[in-house]
Amino acid sequence: MPPAGATPRSYGGLLVAVQRSALLAVLLALVGSASLSLGAAERTVRIVALGDSLTAGWGLPGDAAFPARLERALKAKGLAVEVANAGVSSDTATGGLARLDWSVPEGTDAVIVELGANDMLRGTDPKITRQALTEIVHRLTARRIAVLLAGMRAAPNLGPDYGGEFEAIFSDLAAQNGVLLYPFFLDGVAAEAKLNQRDGLHPTAAGIDVIVARILPKVEELVARVRDKGAM
Repeated sequence: MPPAGATPRSYGGLLVAVQRSALLAVLLALVGSASLSLGAAERTVRIVALGDSLTAGWGLPGDAAFPARLERALKAKGLAVEVANAGVSSDTATGGLARLDWSVPEGTDAVIVELGANDMLRGTDPKITRQALTEIVHRLTARRIAVLLAGMRAAPNLGPDYGGEFEAIFSDLAAQNGVLLYPFFLDGVAAEAKLNQRDGLHPTAAGIDVIVARILPKVEELVARVRDKGAM
């Protein structure tokens, strides 16, 4: 019995109140879930381009280097990204491994590994290059960092045996570790005089734009992998 002077509440009124409260709780949960999903989708993806002079932008201003041009192209696609330039001229795969921890800081979501060209130019034993790149990929994946491996081709004068062993490194590592592969970083640019500087090895700004345009779909896939992992 209600206390004297209190207004009695009908069963129907009580039921309506309960239903409204339940509906409000559901709506708040849905809004919260949508906000979390939106936040994950909009969070800036931090990418490190780990490479040699082809990444560093040898002979070019900083804003014409591969990481800067790639970031601009990704943002033009509406993607929230930051691409850090961790390219060191003359670096080898072994050199990249030696500086891996400080070149790829905590909070990195993805790494584009562009190493091996200098190994090839120096005629380094492909087994050494393979060992270093394998360790780089293993250490990055152990940190749950998404990886895009950029391959390199061997100069014809090194012979078919060397070329075959060297070029197989990249496809083998990608297949064995489930990482993304862009088969040839200089695709569309190598041996194109108008797209390279006078040394014939380093791309001009126009050459970098060709590289970015060709690798862009694979980098978008890399970003999607990061987003999918964050949504899990």
